[in-house]
Amino acid sequence: MSVQSRRTTVYLDADLHKALRLKAVENSRTVSDLVNEAIRQSLAEDAEDITAFAEGVNEPLIGYDEMVTKLKKNGRI
Repeated sequence: MSVQSRRTTVYLDADLHKALRLKAVENSRTVSDLVNEAIRQSLAEDAEDITAFAEGVNEPLIGYDEMVTKLKKNGRI
């Protein structure tokens, strides 16, 4: 656990909790470590999405019909 930790209550689905506990035991880690890691990964993915969105903000908009036509033309659908 990090030096500055906060205690919180999270309600998990019973099956998820059981799987999480088993994973923690198998990996010699705590449930808190696994939850913190999962949250960090999720936030990192969000940061990547935000960056990608910001980079594409000046790209021209394309309509749905035009996009479907383009995908069909390129053999993607």
